Amino acid sequence: MTDVCRVSVLASGSGSNFQMILDRASEDERIRPVLLIANRLGIGAIERATAAAVESTALSRTVREGAESESGFLLQELRRVRTDLVVLAGYLRLVPVEVVREYRGRMINIHPALLPSFGGKGMYGPRVHRAVLAAGARVTGVTVHFVDDSYDRGPIITQWPVPVLEGDDEETLAARVLRVEHRLLPTVVGALARGLVQLEEDGTVAWREDWFEGERFEIRPDGSPRVSGEHET
Repeated sequence: MTDVCRVSVLASGSGSNFQMILDRASEDERIRPVLLIANRLGIGAIERATAAAVESTALSRTVREGAESESGFLLQELRRVRTDLVVLAGYLRLVPVEVVREYRGRMINIHPALLPSFGGKGMYGPRVHRAVLAAGARVTGVTVHFVDDSYDRGPIITQWPVPVLEGDDEETLAARVLRVEHRLLPTVVGALARGLVQLEEDGTVAWREDWFEGERFEIRPDGSPRVSGEHET
């Protein structure tokens, strides 16, 4: 990465993880969000981009339906803003292989489970948490990984476990997992911006320093995340 990491984000929903990157960028001069690409117009992530004065665009209907090249559109937009790092933050489309190849080692995704469990095509949002509960799992979590040409199968950068508590339903579990997503994703973006982690030629992930940058990332008894040094709430 260069001294300033130019970050483009792909999103399909409210954009809460995108917001965490925006917040991190406001405190970290190495991170510069330059573009949001939405899978369609009218989603919350676009509103967040507008509020932060970050350029945004969306896939057209003809691109979504395959009448125009999705890879061509994405590559054109990502190249135009000189993207260093691509972040999939709740993006519900499989990124075309041509784009994945160009940004190998510079494209990451966040998934609300401990991959390879509860991942793959169609496994996103409530479906993931529903599957975790149906399986009777006592632990779920969050995974950040490099993107390859399959859903949720790229090399894992880091993971963090989240307990499944007695009485959980999809909503309570999703909220607990999301709090960890909001901690983990900007931390990894910051590490990539500093060259602290990279994808090697053999497909392994190499960390040059601890991912948590000296902080201790804990889980409180109620399942919520805490970073050492924070004030208790």
